[in-house]
Formats: sequence, structure tokens, C-alpha cells
Amino acid sequence: MSNILVTGAAGFIGFHLSRQLTARGESVVGLDNLNDYYNVGLKRDRLSQLDGVTGFSFRELDLADGNALTDLCRREHFGVVVHLAAQAGVRYSIENPKSYVDSNLVGFVNVLEACRHAEVGHLVYASSSSVYGANRRMPFSVHDNVDHPLSLYAATKKANELMAHTYSYLYQLPTTGLRFFTVYGPWGRPDMAVYLFTKAIFEGRSIDVFNHGKMRRDFTYIDDIIEGIIRVSERIPEPNCNWSADSPDPGTSQAPYCLYNIGNNQPVELLSLIEVLEACIGRKAQQNMLPMQPGDVLETYADIDDLTRDVGFRPDTPIEEGIARFVEWYRGYHNVSRSQFQQWCSRLAVSDQRAGPESSHSDD
Repeated sequence: MSNILVTGAAGFIGFHLSRQLTARGESVVGLDNLNDYYNVGLKRDRLSQLDGVTGFSFRELDLADGNALTDLCRREHFGVVVHLAAQAGVRYSIENPKSYVDSNLVGFVNVLEACRHAEVGHLVYASSSSVYGANRRMPFSVHDNVDHPLSLYAATKKANELMAHTYSYLYQLPTTGLRFFTVYGPWGRPDMAVYLFTKAIFEGRSIDVFNHGKMRRDFTYIDDIIEGIIRVSERIPEPNCNWSADSPDPGTSQAPYCLYNIGNNQPVELLSLIEVLEACIGRKAQQNMLPMQPGDVLETYADIDDLTRDVGFRPDTPIEEGIARFVEWYRGYHNVSRSQFQQWCSRLAVSDQRAGPESSHSDD
């Protein structure tokens, strides 16, 4: 690949992608607006890992500034743009819908326009397993219709796929959408379940377990996601000569456009995830069982046959291995030594005994 732009470079996936691309000798420009949806300090700490790395440069820029983005793309002559910047989060979209319109819709149009006018060779962009919404046929396939999203976040990701197809059709801009399935790992997002649960267990607080833990997610380790992105980036989509308007395939097109799922292809029940975390941390979680939340889905499960066929890759990191790596990173990043944790657990155990059985379940 030639010069590469990674939007959302201070984010979880963007950081790992930038680090891996530069390790391969690629030239990467990372772009991010460093918004405060979650701890900006974590974003800056990720970027600090890229300071001085050969081949990497950073631009603090908001996608709302379409002219600046187009100028950057024209100046740098990017062969590939990997667009990962977005307003994330299903529940947050219920409370703050406008931020999703500004970032995921307006921002995405600006990316498309920049790629079009700068004649970028390939746009790879992040979609989400959330687009499957009310679909219940498992595993989820990119060849199924996804017309019933259950959150505004999911709707914006579905809209991105439609917008990308339009530019592929009208301007012959090659675009590839990647539907990510519950990504986790070191340097992960603090608003995601794995991070939230780990933090609460270490701190002796209860965890909120929605739908009483009876949900399944296709948890996908970050290294597998990055490998998938890189392989897909190197494969420019071509029109599907067998595509038919009489029986349209949502996953391909007569334009240079395609979609892939990137998931572990092995759904894990939420209660099983908690058990793995407990084993890695060495302490039982206090579970606050709650009903299903608006916008949530019961299960995600990725059909990855197309990904395997086209780029020869299948995510396969076991949940036990991935969680162990995440917990080790968490200990190091938050300076939680094993001896400190053991002392902490001892103090909590004494506190629980003094509180008695009734109040021991009221911990927040």
C-alpha cells in the first residue's frame, strides 16, 4: 500500500491499526479530533505510544471541516483511507442523537467527498454488527437485508453503507465496509463491557448485567480485527459481474463495493465472559442483574465465509486468551500490582463481613 490515512487514530482500533501499519513499513497519517466522549487522557496515552515512530504523523482535525480534510487528502495523495472515526455507543445514541448525525453522517459525507476529489484508491470504513438490528437468522450474513436497526447508532452505520455505495456507483470510488463484532483487547474503550467489568471487579464494585446475562456476543480480539482490516485494505473491490437487479445481493454490487463481517464466529454468553474475567482477575464479581436495555440485541454471530474466501483470514483468538491479555494490560496501565490487589481484596473481604449479608449486596 502507498500513503495511508487512518481517521480515529487516537481511538482503540485506529491506534492499533496505525501501530501495526508502521511496523510493516507503511507511511501513515493519523487523524483525530480528540473529543471527550470518553477519557481524552487514554487517547493521548495511545498517541504517545506512536510518538517518534518512523512513518507516523498525526493531525488533530475534525471531520466536520470538510475543506481541510479534502486539502489533506489532495496534498498527501493517499492510496488508502481507513475511516474509523465515528461517534460510537448504542446507549449514548438514545441520549445524544445529534452527535451521531454530526459525526457519523455529516462527517462521513466529508470523507466520501475528500476521497472522491483526491482520487483515493480505496476507502475502507467501519460499519458495525449493530446494523443487523432485529435480524434473528444466525449467523449474520452480509447477504441478508438489514432494514430494521434498533438504535440511531445502528441506523447511521447502515446509512454509511448506503452512502458509500452511492459514491462507488456514481464516481467509481472503491469502498469496503467492515462490520465489526464487539471488539476488545489492550487499550480498549472504557465504555465497553470488558473494560467496565474489569474496572468494577478490581475496585470491588458490582457490575450491571443486562438481560440477566442471557445475551451472547461475538467478542473479537483486537489483533484479529487489525489483521482483517489490513488484508481487506490490500484487496480493492471490483464490480460483481453476477449481480442482478432482479435479485439484488446487499453484500456486493455492480459497482466497486463490498461488505465484510469481522467477528470471531464463536458467540459467548455474557455470564461466561464474566466467569473468564473472574478467573483472570482472581476475584468473583458482584452482579447486579437488570432487564434488557433499549437498543440492545440478544445475540450477535458473524458469518465470515466471505472474508475467509477473499482474503484468506479467520479471526480465531479464544476468549480466554484475549481476556487474559487485556487484564494484564489493565494491571500495567492502571498500576495494579498483584500484591496491591491481594491487599485490596483482603480489606474488601473484611468490610463485607462487618457489613453483614443484607448490606453486602447494596454495593454500587
